[in-house]
Amino acid sequence: MIPFSVLDLAPIVQGGDAAQALRNTLDLARHAERLGVHRYWLAEHHNMGGVASAATSIVIAHVAGGTSTIRVGAGGIMLPNHAPLVIAEQFGTLASLFPGRIDLGLGRAPGSDPITARALRRNLAGDADGFPQDVLELMGYFRPAEPGQLVQAVPGAGLDVPIWILGSSLFGAQLAAALGLPYAFASHFAPGQMMQAIALYRREFRPSVQRAEPRVMLGINVVAAATDEEARFRWTSLQQAFVNLRRGRPGPFPPPVDGFERDLSPLDRAGLDQALACSVVGSPETVRRGLDAFITRTRADELIVSSPIFDHAARVRSLELTAAARDELAHAG
Repeated sequence: MIPFSVLDLAPIVQGGDAAQALRNTLDLARHAERLGVHRYWLAEHHNMGGVASAATSIVIAHVAGGTSTIRVGAGGIMLPNHAPLVIAEQFGTLASLFPGRIDLGLGRAPGSDPITARALRRNLAGDADGFPQDVLELMGYFRPAEPGQLVQAVPGAGLDVPIWILGSSLFGAQLAAALGLPYAFASHFAPGQMMQAIALYRREFRPSVQRAEPRVMLGINVVAAATDEEARFRWTSLQQAFVNLRRGRPGPFPPPVDGFERDLSPLDRAGLDQALACSVVGSPETVRRGLDAFITRTRADELIVSSPIFDHAARVRSLELTAAARDELAHAG
């Protein structure tokens, strides 16, 4: 069976705060480790009232320090927001503290709105158009330092920090293939070009020092509960969050509500259906069938599961049921 991983934005729920969100993140990571989840990734977003993982490197240290074996990483660092040297130093530090456990996924989106992007960078001289050059510069900092090299990442130089390219379009697929890097597609919220991107990446992949063959990880939303009805109820939190975001009103992660879909406009419903097409919501059997169908259709090498659920105990239970479905599929295969 292919590995299952977890993607977490450390959701700040309505009535909660960032401190509670970060405690919940560590608790979920410990459950993930116990359940044999392959890796636990945190995502960089800024100026969003429902996301506590903005300082992604620090949250990675929090999770890695509270666990012992699970891989921990960024899914991802939005590289246009940062100087490559700073990220090399941060992840060199993480790799020194937690050797063999740190991943670095890189994206070219800002993870924020334009005003926030300007506040992060002070100017927009570094932007998405320079992403390939920034990736190459960052990779260079992890190579062993050469005599006379004027700028070194300390720590960082000579350390093994696996780099992934993240994307939701053909651009990232093409870059990952050209550099011989593993590729993670954001199908959990932008699935439109998923199959095209997978095909392009696999077709154009060039072996590299890091990878001899292509590796595709796909994002998928999973909300598992005792019954289909309970799962669909808990699913309404993410639906509300997406509608709020698209209306320009992001905020803390909302509690579920009965009948949310009934009151949606046709435009909102179509937007949700498109953005969240790669989702499995339901009872253990529904989730098992849905995961099996998704893996069969995409031939993914790994899944990274996003399960934003308002109630933390229900989120932990969803992860347990998802892991059980993974194990059933492994035995059946």
